[in-house]
Amino acid sequence: MDIADTLIAWYERNKRELPWRNTREVYSIWLSEIILQQTRIDQGTDYYIKFVNRYPDIYALAGAPQDEVFKLWQGLGYYNRAANMLKTAQLITGKYKGKFPQKRARLMELPGIGPYTSAAIASIAFNEPIPAVDGNVFRVIARLYGVKEPVNSTKGMQIVSDLAEKLMDKNNPGTFNQALMEFGALACTPTVPSCDNCPFRSVCYACLNGKVEGLPFRQPKAKVKSRFFYYFHIDYQTDNNEYLYLNKRTGNNIWNNLYDFILVETSRKTKVTDRWILNHLEKKFQLKNVVIGKISKEYRHRLTHQLIHAVFIRIIVDKKINLAPENSLILVPKDHLIDYPVPRLVEQYLTDEELIK
Repeated sequence: MDIADTLIAWYERNKRELPWRNTREVYSIWLSEIILQQTRIDQGTDYYIKFVNRYPDIYALAGAPQDEVFKLWQGLGYYNRAANMLKTAQLITGKYKGKFPQKRARLMELPGIGPYTSAAIASIAFNEPIPAVDGNVFRVIARLYGVKEPVNSTKGMQIVSDLAEKLMDKNNPGTFNQALMEFGALACTPTVPSCDNCPFRSVCYACLNGKVEGLPFRQPKAKVKSRFFYYFHIDYQTDNNEYLYLNKRTGNNIWNNLYDFILVETSRKTKVTDRWILNHLEKKFQLKNVVIGKISKEYRHRLTHQLIHAVFIRIIVDKKINLAPENSLILVPKDHLIDYPVPRLVEQYLTDEELIK
């Protein structure tokens, strides 16, 4: 059996019609690959359409303000992808005169483009015969050839990559890579794969040896760390308008360059009392005469190795807070909250409180 030919034939019959397929235009391919990193296709497709409608070419994206890009990205998570995407667009339009490098090695020099993304772009847009190995490909190859090494280890990744390269149709690498990824996504799925209808049933190691559920083998993931966030949603009300204090996150922590509220993080879950609230407000802002409003339910948000537990505490004040020059707080009219990119967890709270729609 010629596995590559069989795979491509399966792909032509079964592939999903996606807006970035059937094109060699590198901007579209790059944009789709960045959006689809750690994102399901059904979710990523809507974002891809939003981005190409707003930024139809690399120059339009390169000239966009970061807050605008982050706002459009809101809900996808892993915002470093959006930051790197903008940096890459600016590099391409500046240093590279609007032209993407055509070789994988050069593509990997660009922000946010790693081994898989560079291989996908190079093979699909520029026909470079190099395998693009993502989680779907790991699974297909590990089952097909019985790879015993953990696929999330350096050795396991190299074995799978080498096998994929040997399989590859060197004359049609872009289609081959897309076919292998699509086969893993639609047929050779993590659970309940379509083994009865699989064109490789007669040669698949896992199928022939009853190892489908045991492959691929993965090393245990790192333990998830719980973090406890207590947000002060400070409401400044005047006769004419209502304002909220937003905090722009900086540094190397999560959600860099997004906006949230004044935050107190504790090492364990804390009982929120009036005394606890007032002590923190007085210590941080010398605030004494405030009205303590609603204390929210606990919101939970899962990141790769972290679980955020967040509670929002509404505080009403009748005068502005005196902010130190180095403070990252800004005063935002309630009606303009929708313009600021916020983490998904904060967006959910704002939506629940009908502060944004």
